[in-house]
Amino acid sequence: MALFRSSKRFFISNLLLPLTETSTSLPPLSSSNFYHHYPKPTIQIPNGFPKNTTLAFHTAQPRSTPNAEAICRILSSSRDSTVAVSLASVVVNPSPGLVLEVLNKLSNAGTLALSFFRWAEKQSEFKHTTETFHALIEALGKIRQFRMIWTLVDDMKRRKLLTSDTFALVARRYARARKVKEAIETFEKMDRYGLKPHVSDFNRLIDVLCKSKCVEKAHELFDKMRHLGLDPDIKSYTILLEGWSQLQNLNKLNELCREMEDKGFQIDVVAYGIIINAYCKAKKFDESIGLYHEMKSKGVRPSPHVYCTLINGLGSDKRLNQALEFFEVSKASGFAPEAPTYNAVVGAYCWSLRMDDAYRMLDEMKKCGIGPNSRTFDIILHHLIKGRRIEEASTVFRRMSGEFGCEPSVSTYEVMVRMFCNEERLDMAMAVWDEMKEKGILPGVHMFSTLICSLCHETKLNEACKYFQEMLDVGIRPPAKMFSTLKEALVHARMEHIAMHFALKIDKLRKSPLVA
Repeated sequence: MALFRSSKRFFISNLLLPLTETSTSLPPLSSSNFYHHYPKPTIQIPNGFPKNTTLAFHTAQPRSTPNAEAICRILSSSRDSTVAVSLASVVVNPSPGLVLEVLNKLSNAGTLALSFFRWAEKQSEFKHTTETFHALIEALGKIRQFRMIWTLVDDMKRRKLLTSDTFALVARRYARARKVKEAIETFEKMDRYGLKPHVSDFNRLIDVLCKSKCVEKAHELFDKMRHLGLDPDIKSYTILLEGWSQLQNLNKLNELCREMEDKGFQIDVVAYGIIINAYCKAKKFDESIGLYHEMKSKGVRPSPHVYCTLINGLGSDKRLNQALEFFEVSKASGFAPEAPTYNAVVGAYCWSLRMDDAYRMLDEMKKCGIGPNSRTFDIILHHLIKGRRIEEASTVFRRMSGEFGCEPSVSTYEVMVRMFCNEERLDMAMAVWDEMKEKGILPGVHMFSTLICSLCHETKLNEACKYFQEMLDVGIRPPAKMFSTLKEALVHARMEHIAMHFALKIDKLRKSPLVA
C-alpha cells in the first residue's frame, strides 16, 4: 500500500480556519509606568562606549534558487544511484554559487554532500572556492568525519584556499562534538599551515567554546592569552560576557565587568545588550529595565537588539503591557522595522494567549516589508501546539506559504512532524515529510528520530526501516536510544535478522571514515 494517499496529502488544507482580524489596541504610553524607577543590578559599568563589533563566525547562506532545489530533490530521492547517474539528465552548468547553495542544503547529509562536491569538481571549467570547501566541512562535521575534514584542509592548502575562518569552522565542529581538546589543537595547528594566529583568531576560538557551553575552558584560555603575547580586546571580553550570560552566571558577569573597567575598557551597546539579556534569562526583569535606563543616561543609544531582548523577556513573563511599551518606544526611536523585534512582539502576544493580536502582527509585518518569516511561524506554531490547538496549527502551517509567501524551514517541518507524531497521526507526519523532501529540504537527526520512534511505537516497522535506511544512506549516525527502540521493536516482531543487518551497518559507519 502506498505510504500516502492523495486525499491525506490535502487533508490539512481542508482544515482552513480564517485567521481573524480582530485586534486589540496597544495600551497608551501616557498611562504607563514605563518611566518609574527600577532597581539596578549590582554591577559596575563605566561611562562611554566603543564602536560596535561583530562576534560570531558563520558560513554564508545563499538565497534558495529553483536549480538548487531541483538538484537536492533529485539527489535525496535517488538512494541507489551515484550522483553522476542521478544528475546525468540535469542541464545545468555548476557555478560556485550554485554548488555552495546545494552544499548548504545538504548540510544534514554529509555523505551525500561529499559525493556532490566530488561530482562538481569533475565538471569542466569548475573550480571549488573557499566557501564551497567550508560548506562541505560543516556538513561532514555534523557526522563527525574529522579525518576527512583534515584531508580537505590539506587540499585547501595545496590550492591556496586556506583562511583563518577554516580553522574556526573546524574548531567549532570539534566543540559541538564535545571534543574540546581537539578544538584547541585546531587553533594551535594554524602555524603549521602557514597562518599566524592573531587576537581575532583567538577570539573566535573562545567564541566557539562559549557557544558550545564550555565557558570555563574559554575563560581559562582567555586568561592565558597574554602569556602568548596576545592582549585581549573589547571583543574578547564581549564574547566571554555572552558565554556567562548564556549560563545565567551573574556573578561572573559582575567580575568580568569590573575587570573590563580595571583594564580601561568601556561597555558598549553590544555588551549592554548581553548583560540585559542575562538578567532577563534570570527573570530579573526590573533590573533589566534599570539597566536600559542606565545605558540611556550614559549616552549609549539602545539598539533594536536591546528592545527585542526586553520585549522577549517581558513577554515570556506575561508582562505584556510593558513589552508593548518597549515596542512603541523602539518604533519611535527612528530604527527601521526589523523582523526579530516584530517576532518578539508576536511571541509576547502568544505567551499571553492573545492569538488574534499575534495574527494581526503578521499583516503588519507584511505591510512593513519585513516578513513574516519562518521564525515568526515557528513561534506561533509552538504556542498553538503547546495549547493543544492542533487543527489551528495545521491551518497556520498551510497558509504560511500560500497567503504570506513564506516557505517553511527545516525547523518548521520538524515542529509539524513532531506534532503529528505526538498526535499519533503518522500518515500526516509522513505527508509533511514527503512535502519537505519534494522541496529539496533534507531532515536532520532529530527529525529522523522523532518519526522512526513513533513508527516503532505504532508497529509500522516497514516504514520505520525505510526511514532508518535513508538516514544511514546520508551518513547520519543514529543516536543509541533511537536504534535501541527500533531494535527492540524488530526483535519483538521476530525480525531479528533486520536488526542484526542494521547493527552491522552502524558499526561499519562508525569504524569506516569517509575517503576522498
